[in-house]
Amino acid sequence: MPELPEVEVIRRELAPLVCGKEFAAPVIHFPGVVHYPALELFRRLLPGRFIGELGRRGKYLLFLLDRGMLLAHLRMTGRLIYRPAGAAGDLPLPPRHLRLELPFADGGALYFYDSRKFGGFWLLEHPGEWEGAGLPSLGPDIWEEVDEASFLALLQARPRARIKPLLLDQGFVAGMGNIYTDESLFRSGIHPCRRVSSLTEEERRRLYRAIREVLAEGIACGGTTTRDYLDARGAAGSFQERLAVYGCKGEPCPCCGRPVERTVTAGRGTYFCPHCQS
Repeated sequence: MPELPEVEVIRRELAPLVCGKEFAAPVIHFPGVVHYPALELFRRLLPGRFIGELGRRGKYLLFLLDRGMLLAHLRMTGRLIYRPAGAAGDLPLPPRHLRLELPFADGGALYFYDSRKFGGFWLLEHPGEWEGAGLPSLGPDIWEEVDEASFLALLQARPRARIKPLLLDQGFVAGMGNIYTDESLFRSGIHPCRRVSSLTEEERRRLYRAIREVLAEGIACGGTTTRDYLDARGAAGSFQERLAVYGCKGEPCPCCGRPVERTVTAGRGTYFCPHCQS
């Protein structure tokens, strides 16, 4: 699933390409891709609206329009590719996975591909409609809105929680996913099953710094492509080349050389070094 770094990479790439553009009539290949409003209303309301800014909240991409907001979530396998007007060559993805085309008045377009059909879009007119899209339930954005002091305060309020499931809880902080959580816990030397109450203040501060470092590196590398993720131009990220534990079961830990182990925590595959993480 694209996590915060992948969505942030897409936002940064798309912003100079689409801000100021006017939407033309959308082409819907899979009805389930439009989560709100009804299909015919979506088709009627979107054309003629201009993109003012492109934002992000957690794993959501926010197209801030001259009227309302177009919200996108890539879920597990969604890919959003931009092609300018007159671009030559085929798109780099199978046409059978194309779910939505969002053309612009100038002839360019955004193409949304999603092999598993979990991703989708919401066209929201006012904040009263945000609840259906899940925005009000999100915690603060871990990259944009959480400094070290507020992170410590958030942890202090959840002493009984286990640390990995807590970081994955989008109501706690928005944006963390399986890959960057495992890598952050490895860098901070914290076992994923520990409870918050067992962490010293220094460990909590170390965890915050590790999260910041891992997210920053993920963004700088263009994201992590282990299977499906591509950026807005159709290119893969490269952070997978730096993964220390995620997906590395049985491989030597880069710090101690002992085998990386895998367990299941809160239903999620979890990779860690039992020697370096205590």
